[in-house]
Amino acid sequence: MKHLTTLSILLASLMLFAETARAASAPAVALRIELDRSVFAADITEKAIVKVCLDGVRLPRPEARQPVNLAIVLDRSGSMNGDRIERAKEAAIEAVSRLGPDDILSLVVYDTTANTLIPARRVGNGRDIERTIRSIEPGGSTALYAGVTQGASELRKNIENRRYVHRIILLSDGQANVGPSSPDDLGRLGAALIREGIAVTTVGVGLGYNEDLMTRLALRSDGNTYFAESSSSLSRIFAAELGDVLNVVARGAVVCVEFPEGIRPLAVVGRAGTVKGQRAEITLGQIYGGQEKFALVEAEITPTNAGAEREIARVRVTCEDIAAQRAVELTALGRARFSSDNSAVIASANHQVQADFAANRIAEVKEKAIELTDSGKQAEAAKLLRYNAAQMKTYGENYDNRAVVQQAEANDADADIVELSPFTVETRKTFRTDSANTFNQQTYFSSSVAPVQSGTR
Repeated sequence: MKHLTTLSILLASLMLFAETARAASAPAVALRIELDRSVFAADITEKAIVKVCLDGVRLPRPEARQPVNLAIVLDRSGSMNGDRIERAKEAAIEAVSRLGPDDILSLVVYDTTANTLIPARRVGNGRDIERTIRSIEPGGSTALYAGVTQGASELRKNIENRRYVHRIILLSDGQANVGPSSPDDLGRLGAALIREGIAVTTVGVGLGYNEDLMTRLALRSDGNTYFAESSSSLSRIFAAELGDVLNVVARGAVVCVEFPEGIRPLAVVGRAGTVKGQRAEITLGQIYGGQEKFALVEAEITPTNAGAEREIARVRVTCEDIAAQRAVELTALGRARFSSDNSAVIASANHQVQADFAANRIAEVKEKAIELTDSGKQAEAAKLLRYNAAQMKTYGENYDNRAVVQQAEANDADADIVELSPFTVETRKTFRTDSANTFNQQTYFSSSVAPVQSGTR
């Protein structure tokens, strides 16, 4: 019996070694390049949507994930009194329960000042951490910037260990009113943190928090953003967020798209990126196992003869494989044919790429509509939304793409909201958060607290 036990242990060890070796040799991400059509109309100037997709390799088992270095930063200002602080504590405790003993956790709370209640440490069994969380009581003002900065300081204690995924989860129900407090201030902080490998996810509770500030911080740092109108949603939000954090397989992903002569890149759609000459560059940041993350570039194609085939775009992606702790470089090439047969062009449509393009274009227009409404130009905002809805509807109908038509109809309904009713605080937060979720390809939309469809991620 003893020999059988020893043999079983040896076989299990060999299987684990083989699985680890396979994981180390296979890239953590796979690269695809897709076009909105594989056949374009001949002899006219055309526009193409180039979609660069990074598919994170699904982890073989939960324990194969990388360890997490997590800082929870909780607003305990006076407005968090009552149910909100209790729900926030329960959500934080649930987050701890999802971590492993060797994960690292720190807990920072802030009101008028920021205080570290739990310095960065291994989670262990988590019992003493739970007791500390339950002891949190509400206090004074809202030093949000200081809270995030202090959370980052705790993460930096282990930042040199490249095995860890570094993340801050920030929860607030109010305005930042102590220290730097503008969206630009927090955006710059987010951009600085992601350069260190730290992403910040923001959770706004109720109708009093500053959605501009929270979404800017999250987007600039490659984190997620959530709007929870009710604090009862917090546990589900934390569970969804930890699902992402525990599933990061690569980080620092940068996409470079080179276009040949005769094809001119026009714009990066739905993300911050640069277009210079024949080249577009976009940062995608972290890649999650079992999920797709993508960049969209709109390009103009010069007239091409029928029957010809030509290169549309050449892609190079660099990122860091966290498990293997090595740099990865991937390349791909996109080509298309040209035809004078319009039915062939329509039949070649990639409906998913078109739907992703429509979603991101609509999100861009909603951002502009918010700016117009803030300036008192509500009628102009509604007109812009309606014009874009009409364009997207035509686009969807031309290619028999029902998903795009449905998005256009929703965009038209947004125009009704802006034109026919007061643009409430709740509506503004929903618009801002939903557009941020689309840009970040976040699968958990906090405004409705439900997962979204489409190939996003």
